[in-house]
Amino acid sequence: MSENRSRRRRRDEDAPRPTVNPRRIAFDAIRAVTADNAYANIVLPRMIHETGHTGRDAGLITELTYGTLRSLGTLEQILAAASGRDVRELQQDLLDALCLGAYQLLYMRVPAHAAVATTVSLVKAAVSPRVSGLANAVLRKVAAKDLDQWCEQLATGDRLRDLSLRHAHPEWIAREFEAVLGPDELAPALAADNVAPPVHLCAKPGRITKGDLSRETRGGLHGQFSPYAVYLPGGDPGRVKSVATGLAHVQDEGSQLVAVALAEAPLDGPDKAWIDLCAGPGGKTGLLGALAAQRGAHLDAVEVQPHRAELVAKAAKGLPVTVHTGDGRLFGEPNTADRVLVDAPCSGLGALRRRPEARWRKQRSDLDALVPLQRELLAAGLRLARKGGLVAYVTCSPVLDETSEAVESVLKAGGAELVRPEWLTGRVPDSTRGDFVQLWPHRHGTDAMFMALLRKTGNR
Repeated sequence: MSENRSRRRRRDEDAPRPTVNPRRIAFDAIRAVTADNAYANIVLPRMIHETGHTGRDAGLITELTYGTLRSLGTLEQILAAASGRDVRELQQDLLDALCLGAYQLLYMRVPAHAAVATTVSLVKAAVSPRVSGLANAVLRKVAAKDLDQWCEQLATGDRLRDLSLRHAHPEWIAREFEAVLGPDELAPALAADNVAPPVHLCAKPGRITKGDLSRETRGGLHGQFSPYAVYLPGGDPGRVKSVATGLAHVQDEGSQLVAVALAEAPLDGPDKAWIDLCAGPGGKTGLLGALAAQRGAHLDAVEVQPHRAELVAKAAKGLPVTVHTGDGRLFGEPNTADRVLVDAPCSGLGALRRRPEARWRKQRSDLDALVPLQRELLAAGLRLARKGGLVAYVTCSPVLDETSEAVESVLKAGGAELVRPEWLTGRVPDSTRGDFVQLWPHRHGTDAMFMALLRKTGNR
């Protein structure tokens, strides 16, 4: 055994052992989400770090938390059938514990007796001993059937409703996806949202090569499509030195692709003035800024929220980027930009696999405020572009209102035309949706990014 390995083993043996049970940490994280509207991807890593869990235990905690939160709607319907009551009548902490137990019974390979016993113990300690008998009875009824049997029992004969139950999505989201994909691809698309994605890293061009980043991550695979993507094989990306020092950053491969597609699209005339009109939190800004540095261009990055503008500045440190805090609809002088990115605020339904609780928090009515804003920002991007300049309209959502219908609405005013982003469509199979780009988790392993590339034809 090498001296370094011996030293690491002694350090591991000397480290204090975590004293908080993994299931209790998962329960506390779920409670933070349901009771305090916290975000799991923010609170859970902190809880794991503070309690000292690593390796397999940290993975178990993450699976329990994320899996339960992704599946809440389906778990609650099954618990309602098993208990014979409206689960909304239960106190929320008890319902959270029951969902955690039911997830283990229906989605994991945890023996039924262990899942029931550990959940009942959790209820006694964290909720109340008075309801532990109810928890035991309900979970034993849940354990009597597997997930397929429960879905069959609860099936209504309505195809969309039954798929939504089986794949744990609100019915309205399934309907929006089907409007884009059609019925045959809906089930694979919903299923892909329930698979935990790998972390994608972006090797900033000119700062580190994809090969060097891959070697640094000790086995990170090169991305399928982006020339800068590396798939992290595991662990905390913040522990990767190049990420910590700003040579690379975390960014979904689909997000990389749409940013590079704008930068690589052919452009006649000057190519020095670039704008990122909705820049926070800064992933696309960092990539575009690195590309701008190689081209002798300058990027103005605009973000309306001050705390997000600070993140953009951090992502663009050392690059030819000026960060502006303000409303993108009011920014800049008309007819001055060569390339403009409008990464519009959206519902985020294309990234549900990364945000486990998001699907149950969002409502169709949320789009009422977003859709007008998206169209105003796209119009602002076209106003800023010079004649012949390019504007990329991007959302992390496939919903028609937020994507093709938004673009077509703005195009009706005239002064712009659609351009096929050949750099992207030529390297990513099955990525086109008419004249637009639409990526999908189940097709491409990326978030469901939408992109429309427009060329300004007038001087308005």
